[in-house]
Amino acid sequence: MHAAANFELIIGMFLVVLGLHYLARRLALPPAAALIVGGCAVAFVPGVQGIVIDPELVLVLFLPPLLMDGAWFTAVASFRRHMAGILSLAVGAVFFTTAAVAIVTKLLMPGLPWAACVALGAIVSPPDAVSARAVLQRVKLPRRLTTLLEGESLLNDAAGLVLFRFAVAAVLTGSFDLGAATGTFVLLVVGGIAVGAAIGGLWVLLLRRLGDDTLMIAATVLVCWSAYIAGELLHVSGVIAVVTAGLTCGWYQHVVFNASVRIRAMAFWQVLVFLLEAAVFLLIGLSLRGLLDRVGGIGVVVDTMAQPVLLIAVAVIVARFIWVFGVDATVRAARAVGWARQQPLGARAAVVISWAGMRGVVTLAVALSLPETMPARDLMLVAAFVVILVTVLVQGTSLGAVIRWAKPPEDAGAGPPLDLQAAETMMFQAQLVAVERAAVDAHGNVIHPQLLRRYTTRATAADAFDGTNEERNAAIASHFDVIIAAVTAGRAELVRLHRAGRIDDETLHDLEHDLDLEELAAEAAKG
Repeated sequence: MHAAANFELIIGMFLVVLGLHYLARRLALPPAAALIVGGCAVAFVPGVQGIVIDPELVLVLFLPPLLMDGAWFTAVASFRRHMAGILSLAVGAVFFTTAAVAIVTKLLMPGLPWAACVALGAIVSPPDAVSARAVLQRVKLPRRLTTLLEGESLLNDAAGLVLFRFAVAAVLTGSFDLGAATGTFVLLVVGGIAVGAAIGGLWVLLLRRLGDDTLMIAATVLVCWSAYIAGELLHVSGVIAVVTAGLTCGWYQHVVFNASVRIRAMAFWQVLVFLLEAAVFLLIGLSLRGLLDRVGGIGVVVDTMAQPVLLIAVAVIVARFIWVFGVDATVRAARAVGWARQQPLGARAAVVISWAGMRGVVTLAVALSLPETMPARDLMLVAAFVVILVTVLVQGTSLGAVIRWAKPPEDAGAGPPLDLQAAETMMFQAQLVAVERAAVDAHGNVIHPQLLRRYTTRATAADAFDGTNEERNAAIASHFDVIIAAVTAGRAELVRLHRAGRIDDETLHDLEHDLDLEELAAEAAKG
């Protein structure tokens, strides 16, 4: 297929994405499920060629921006507060699921080497960040559960990828050193954190020196790929590098972005993430035809692989339940004897966490990267695809119903001490102080009375002024300079409250968005 045809295929794919999203909305279906099913259907349309996915290209193209988007909007304070629970899911659950799948696979196929069984477990064990985002955006969860699931989706790919690489190396070389593997894992994580922090720090320094909105937005978009590629080139975890850079950029964007950049960058970023996220699920569906051709057709799958593959999918789901409930029981027991302060999830929340384990593009891309000499490679490919279908189409579409049935409670005393209304009141007080300071001249005369009574329009300010054009323009500029100063004071107060842990990220983003719109209107009126 020549280059022009490839481009036409991409445009056609995005048109299909729009149609499937519209259909999903009309039928009240999760878009991820509709895109996968639609992709499977399109793959078998006569004349449509099978999609061959380059796993390395998929990981470097799709994973960094989607991880960056999750990290950018992560509530850092909640992330730190629930780090133990996040690591339990992102590392512990991944390792446990890998072991469970490896054992089940070994029982089903005793002749398969243990390392190959572990490789299959590592492929299907980490829930996918893209799938988690796609589902969590459509459901309402207590803040603690949302933090746990989002934090898990940001970190677990690193654990799964490391396990997979060690298992494949063990199959190819016939040896495995647990001590060396553990040391390498620690090095990958610590190195990824260092690379991501460095990239994020450079981004902050760069944006403070760039004076052009377009350059600032472009630099922001490139951070995710820069962090991932730098991490991989330095042989550390590119996933952890992206997450660390995203957390850093998300934390500092409130002080390095102006209103114009923030509004424009967020609009551009939302469209980019929408297209990439949708393309991921559509590509998963489109890859079905190529996968079936690779393994010998649907008949071979049904006759020789259906039973073991379905049992592996069941093992993936059951292992997560066992881990989540086991850890929760351990926390409850440790708390009873005074060994732990952490609150247990409780049965209802544990059910929701256990059911929210959707797999996606990382599982498929890693499976496709299996070397041709890997034992039972075709079975692993089919198992990976079936696990994706089962978790997205069954768990993803029913998660909302499970949440409504389980009704997980909010944490007692969870969240910052200030709600949206209280934070807004403090923001208004900070703005009023800024207006009062700027509305009175050195002699105590009120020079901006309209601002003290509430903001008025530019026309009112201009009509009320009697003087030359130059004087009137200066007065108008001064009028809106006070508004901008009030916005700046309000934003500074919001950031102070956020840094002190008194408001959460959602409140900060909501009120900051209002201030950005107010600042843009003042800048336009002043100009």
